[in-house]
Amino acid sequence: MGTKQTKGCPPGSAGESPPGHHRKKAAPRERGDFLASLVVKSGEKFGKGAGGSLPPYHRRICMIQDMLLLVKQGKQEEATELLKNLRQDLGMESTSLDDVLYRYASFRNLVDPITHDLIISLARYIHCPKPEGDSLGAMEKLCRQLTYHLSPHSQWRRQGIMKRKPQSCLKAVLMGKPQDNTVDLSGIPLTLKDLERVTSYLEHSSEHIDTVELCFTELTDEMLLQLLPALCGLPRLTTLALNGNRLTKAILRDLTETLKDPKKFPSITWIDLGNNVDIFSLPQPFLVSLKRRCPKQGNLPTILEFGEGQVSDLEGQEG
Repeated sequence: MGTKQTKGCPPGSAGESPPGHHRKKAAPRERGDFLASLVVKSGEKFGKGAGGSLPPYHRRICMIQDMLLLVKQGKQEEATELLKNLRQDLGMESTSLDDVLYRYASFRNLVDPITHDLIISLARYIHCPKPEGDSLGAMEKLCRQLTYHLSPHSQWRRQGIMKRKPQSCLKAVLMGKPQDNTVDLSGIPLTLKDLERVTSYLEHSSEHIDTVELCFTELTDEMLLQLLPALCGLPRLTTLALNGNRLTKAILRDLTETLKDPKKFPSITWIDLGNNVDIFSLPQPFLVSLKRRCPKQGNLPTILEFGEGQVSDLEGQEG
């Protein structure tokens, strides 16, 4: 449960080139450049709808691309500094390389464990390059995976969504019964007015919804608060994806208070808050409330921060 990943991004598979002749070996690099260009175009589109300010994921992906370029140019010190800035921007606040490589290697950032692991791997390749094999090629692959994970790749998977008007996309999703019991609005920039239609749809289709995906939709704290009553009233909702938006840690107070009521979000097993503005760790009451809703699904790693005795007490109460 603590290691839920972004849909459509299995670790180790993003960015891998398909099998084929040797002449196709350049495909991964070309794919990385193509992905970077898509990110810029997507960021420009989103920026126009948000008062000109780009969402956090755009800045982070540009940092990844710049860091890779510096490594290719042999500028290791500059790449190291940029990696430090990227770590801090993603919530890995320590500036000590030893902390990143060793101390935090066993710590899973529950907000976004995939990004955490990829950042640790990048740090190892930059500071401890292996003489054997294609070290640069391995780092390029890591950068592709991290770029893919932090970008609105789901909207590119559904080809054509960027070519259509966002309102047309929204209207298409909010018609009829949810496909596969999923309301997927990922990649469609939403406005406060749009949320009225979304709220109405959620209320009328509540019995058929178990997943709601609102990734990369320009959600702010104010917008999520407007949606919250409809979302927490869905009886079958198990997964709520809110990654890649403009949410801040202030919204955690409202979500934590909501989760304290067992009648709200009765079936929820995970809320994905990764890749937002400054949400880097989750409050213990938030995690404990999730665990109480799905005790059979496994332990949340950061509950270990309580200490072994308190974990045993918690499990005993739930048993």
